[in-house]
Amino acid sequence: MKTLGQLAALVEGAHIDGDSEQIEITGIEHDSRKVRPGTLFVAIPGVHVDGAKFIPQAVQQGALAVLAAEGHAFAAPAGIAVLRVPELNAALDAIVPYFHDYPARSLRVIGITGTNGKTTTSYLVRAILRHAGYKVGLIGTIQIMIEDEVLPIHNTTPDVVELQNTLARMRDAGMDYVVMEVSSHALDQNRVAGIEFDTAVFTNLTQDHLDYHKTLENYMRAKARLFDHVSEAGVKQGKTAVVNIDDAAGACMLAHAKCDHLTYAIDAPQATLRAEDIDVRADGARFTLVHPALGRMELSLHITGIFNVYNVMSAVGAALAEHIAPADIRAALEAFTAVPGRFELVKAGQDFTVIVDYAHTPDGVENVLRTARKIAKRRIIAVFGCGGDRDRTKRPIMGRLAGELADVVIATSDNPRSEDPAAILDEVEAGVEETVGSKPHEKIVDRHTAIFRAVELAEKDDIVVILGKGHENYQILKDKTIHFDDKEQARAAIAAKLQKGEA
Repeated sequence: MKTLGQLAALVEGAHIDGDSEQIEITGIEHDSRKVRPGTLFVAIPGVHVDGAKFIPQAVQQGALAVLAAEGHAFAAPAGIAVLRVPELNAALDAIVPYFHDYPARSLRVIGITGTNGKTTTSYLVRAILRHAGYKVGLIGTIQIMIEDEVLPIHNTTPDVVELQNTLARMRDAGMDYVVMEVSSHALDQNRVAGIEFDTAVFTNLTQDHLDYHKTLENYMRAKARLFDHVSEAGVKQGKTAVVNIDDAAGACMLAHAKCDHLTYAIDAPQATLRAEDIDVRADGARFTLVHPALGRMELSLHITGIFNVYNVMSAVGAALAEHIAPADIRAALEAFTAVPGRFELVKAGQDFTVIVDYAHTPDGVENVLRTARKIAKRRIIAVFGCGGDRDRTKRPIMGRLAGELADVVIATSDNPRSEDPAAILDEVEAGVEETVGSKPHEKIVDRHTAIFRAVELAEKDDIVVILGKGHENYQILKDKTIHFDDKEQARAAIAAKLQKGEA
């Protein structure tokens, strides 16, 4: 516990309304539903909802004080202290890690950033560390895990309040390591404040999130902030940057990394860690890793695709930075099967292949479709869409790639959000028409109908690739969010086809 006065002392210009410095704070929350007795409730002013509206509910559940920005007008309930600060986000960055006694200092923290591959890399790193006997927490796109306990997550990298709460919980549960996906938004908004990173990994950089960052240069610089963080002096020793130097943005990451470097590549001969003799097949991949600590390590894996060769190298780089034994690295990799929604096979008794993948960027779509092409015996039927209220410039690009690389293209809705789904598809279709030629292609707004149509069209030895949502089990529409799972939809479509005797 900390007193309200101790928290106020961390922020220049902070003051407490009333004589309440000795109030003991037992927790910090900005979600009134999570408030417990002794909580400091953070009143965040929002565009649509003002956090001050929930102060009465927070007080009813036991909040003793409110943290708010100077000038945020509201009437505090009688007897409730208010800690006023000049700038709320900056105050949270200072107060929350301190309140939890800087939990990241008691853990080895591996941060992974990049456009694609973060999730698979994080699961690979987790598998290696656990095989080596460590207790591991995971914070990522799909879920938060404390060893095998699964917690829900709403952002790739939670905000500073949720993140520090989670790290404290992991520390108290005896974790040795935390493996984190670190998004560009989180880095730009400093959600990782108070975290001392030990190893930072860069996977790749391709077009994404330009609705937020505006330019690819800004996006790259946001990613590079992870390497500024890992370079900062702290209480722990042994900081390392693990960087893909086949990617042009790798040079920027290295320039920001004032610590040890471990580079990896397939093409760049100067890389510390290299993959050679690569053989990508339908049921997996074989290749040889070359590194001074590994010698020549031959691997036979259950995951496939050149993109997964890079993901494996990024994970091995992190493991080497953390001095994990080669035998543990190899054993964990060769036992690894899949990550939910990442080139995931849906098997329901059909004589064609169905693959579900999270690919939602031009690079991701290209990687998945080119991998599918290498293993395809017949046609590739691609089902994909683009999210609403996000980077519009990638829509025709993804359409062009689908038109070029698939044999049948079905454009459909992803998460349309506030936009008109049909209007999004018109922008996607403009790209499809540039490359599709005489190949069949359709626009189907309803994603359920699109998936059933793809399965209906599939014949023996075809590959149906359903892109964009992967592990997600929801669809965000204009006025609501509904349950929607591509794998469930695919299984239902296959079952219907089998019942008709068509597969």
